[in-house]
Amino acid sequence: MCGIVGLYLKKPELEAQLGKLFEPMLQAMTDRGPDSAGFAIYGDEVADGWVKLTLQAADVGYDWKNLMGELEGRLGCSLDWFQNASAAVLKVNCDEERARAALADLAPGVRIMSAGQSIEILKGMGLPEEISQRFGLAKMKGSHIIGHTRMATESAVTMEGSHPFSTGADLCLVHNGSLSNHSRLRQELKRQGITFETENDTEVAAGYLTWRLQQGDSLKEALDHSLEDLDGFFTFAIGTRNGFAVIRDPIACKPAILAETDDYVAMASEYQALASLPGIDKAKVWEPEPATMYIWERA
Repeated sequence: MCGIVGLYLKKPELEAQLGKLFEPMLQAMTDRGPDSAGFAIYGDEVADGWVKLTLQAADVGYDWKNLMGELEGRLGCSLDWFQNASAAVLKVNCDEERARAALADLAPGVRIMSAGQSIEILKGMGLPEEISQRFGLAKMKGSHIIGHTRMATESAVTMEGSHPFSTGADLCLVHNGSLSNHSRLRQELKRQGITFETENDTEVAAGYLTWRLQQGDSLKEALDHSLEDLDGFFTFAIGTRNGFAVIRDPIACKPAILAETDDYVAMASEYQALASLPGIDKAKVWEPEPATMYIWERA
């Protein structure tokens, strides 16, 4: 049993409030996931030709300043960065593959949580309230965000097992449910060049969507194929650079609720996570239909 939440703001003038609005939503899912929590936030975009990487270390005292100095010397290009607790957000004027190769050589123990032009993924072990405070969620700005709280019923409580998972540029996914064919699908995706860092079935689902998008699918087409190729029961919330999507499997036994106003679209595993949102009493609120895609994207 896990909890998922998402918030997509329709108006740019509200983006300064994103973290403040989202924090109580994530914390409302504590009973569904007290072991670990995380979120993917979209905003603070870098220019074309740059890549933004979210890096995370196991030690809060990790020497990021030293690493960034070594990295700048290795790459020989402009970079900017800032630390956030055990994480660092790096913006660098080079291609992603080159930056990844340098980081793998200089800091093999540092994990790359996300890469793209907009996304930042922050996650860790602890109660959702602790994770929110650790990374300063309430002060964060952006256009949209998805989050997850985890109850580790079948595996160890680790940062690696926490959601969200990202396997492609600006793409991430959180998941409530279980996939029955993830082992076979993982092997097929590896043959297609998709790489994985954990044994979590949610990372396989993220990898599957990355692969479909690489084949030229739109997000809608990729999700349509997922209903055919992913076996099991699931509710997915997906984040991309341009938007936010929700889909449930054809049986739809995992709970989900959606709400929409002129200002935002929000989703959660339970209505209580939406109750703190402004104007929720006047929102259109509904349960997403089985095997139906709900997608909101910027033009």
